[in-house]
Amino acid sequence: MSIIETKDLHLFYGKKEALNGVTLGFDQGEITALIGPSGCGKSTYLRTLNRMNDLIGTVSITGEVLFEGKNVYSSKVDTVELRKRIGMVFQQPNPFPFSIYDNVTYGLRLAGKKDKQELDRVVEESLKAAAVWDDVKDKLHKSALSLSGGQQQRVCIARVLAVQPDIILLDEPTSALDPVSSGKIENMLVDLKEHYTMIMVTHSMQQASRISDKTAFFLNGDLIEHNHTKKIFLNPDRQETEDYISGKFG
Repeated sequence: MSIIETKDLHLFYGKKEALNGVTLGFDQGEITALIGPSGCGKSTYLRTLNRMNDLIGTVSITGEVLFEGKNVYSSKVDTVELRKRIGMVFQQPNPFPFSIYDNVTYGLRLAGKKDKQELDRVVEESLKAAAVWDDVKDKLHKSALSLSGGQQQRVCIARVLAVQPDIILLDEPTSALDPVSSGKIENMLVDLKEHYTMIMVTHSMQQASRISDKTAFFLNGDLIEHNHTKKIFLNPDRQETEDYISGKFG
């Protein structure tokens, strides 16, 4: 049973169709990689899952996005609550210009949590889960902007984890980072999947093959193929998938 799925999802920027009826589901406790050439719709698709595209005035959507069986585009849905349960990590690390501690507790404070012991506990647990506690534990009250890019990104992941989401969306979370930082984040994501469902846009075929359980291949707004990652990479059903993975285009 999918924790989140889309049914016949179409998205338009004005009159231009960017997603052509995508039906796709994601299971609890798995990492799914979304792959495909630039402009194929994978990041647009990712942003439909927690209504980030609502922030773009020209966007219209038909079809359904069902989270735990309920349509997230219903007028009854509180988008703030939705984005707490379906968190997002962006391509560029985007810590707030606050201390590391205040970055991680930001969502909790918004929700009215003030107990210092509780906040301290969540900061430590979240930074440990994001594999950055040892780097920052002695400078929690220094600006998050003083950290390296890889550390900033892991603090951003800790910020998402602190509010205990069910799903984490990752839009090329390592593309701005060096290989060592990327490797640390990949290892961390594999460790986290016991507790979270993760959906990740990546341009790196190696990354998709290393850490994802399933892979979905997009092309020109269409979902071409979705299957276990090993099957997609070793024996895809569609010629377009094989051509893309073997580097014939993209």
